[in-house]
Amino acid sequence: MTADSLVLVANAGEGSISVFRCDGDSLQRLSVTQGLTGCSNFAVDTERNLVHAAVKGDPAGIVTLSLDRESGQLEQVGRVDLPQGGMNYLWLTRGATALLGAAYGAGYGITAPVDGTTVGAPVSTVEFPNLHSVATSSDGRFAYFVSLGADLVAQYALADDLTLTPLASETVAAPEGSGPRHLIFNKAEDTLYVLTEFSGEVLRFNRDTATGELTAVDATSSVDPDADLQQGVLGGDPLDEHAIWGADIHWGAGQNHLWVSERTESTLAAVGVAADGSLTPPSDYVVTETQPRGFATSADGRLLVAAGERSTEVSLYAVDGDQLQLLDRAETGKGANWVRFV
Repeated sequence: MTADSLVLVANAGEGSISVFRCDGDSLQRLSVTQGLTGCSNFAVDTERNLVHAAVKGDPAGIVTLSLDRESGQLEQVGRVDLPQGGMNYLWLTRGATALLGAAYGAGYGITAPVDGTTVGAPVSTVEFPNLHSVATSSDGRFAYFVSLGADLVAQYALADDLTLTPLASETVAAPEGSGPRHLIFNKAEDTLYVLTEFSGEVLRFNRDTATGELTAVDATSSVDPDADLQQGVLGGDPLDEHAIWGADIHWGAGQNHLWVSERTESTLAAVGVAADGSLTPPSDYVVTETQPRGFATSADGRLLVAAGERSTEVSLYAVDGDQLQLLDRAETGKGANWVRFV
């Protein structure tokens, strides 16, 4: 984390992205860019200072914005329409020349080329109910889509032309009713972890780095046992039902902990990760911004910024092992739900 790092936050409730300067112990808001209807996620091309932001509307689409690192200003430089429905998760790969997306409401995933500031029309699509996230291996050879509605991870080879070919087994099952949501690789990419929305578990999959194939290993709870949360269900009201409502997952320093957020109790917690990849439940739960759908950790894992869907502020924390120290809070906007360090 450098002294001039930026933090970008999507405020879906007001259709904006806030840009902050982070000096290590405080956040300074530099700009707020409006006119990004329903923007709940984006992907950042750090080499070209471009932000690809998913927007809703008729039609929905992906808007490309140039980022001025000094002023924090964002300026639209491109757009591609997505008449099938808007994206809930975007991912860049192959030096930011390829973009993948997952659409929750429309139930489809895409691959698309990126040429400079232009995102092309989708090349390949896959369909599963309630797709919630997507990621590729760092070499861009394999892609993984997570379906919350079907309780699975779909796995594909990603060709040079961005077409998707199913691996020997196209899908790997998650526990029934668990609602797999967001995913993250370890550094060696021989393990994939998936946070579930309804059971609040971190699922562990072994990954064959040669073939890309996943194998389910086990699951570890990330939920506060003293909170008396019930199992969540698709289509339920987690607040009325006091149900588990898992959201986001990111690495801490040294990949010794996986930080996760839970929205009903508005908590952040650290799942322990052993050298062999096995997991241990959190020992502490930190109440943060209300309904923390999105948060992010810095590249070195020593800082964490959390946003809340029912808060207009973000919190900056110092991370020490499985502990958080609040350093600063700053105004962002309504419905904040996606955070990235740049």
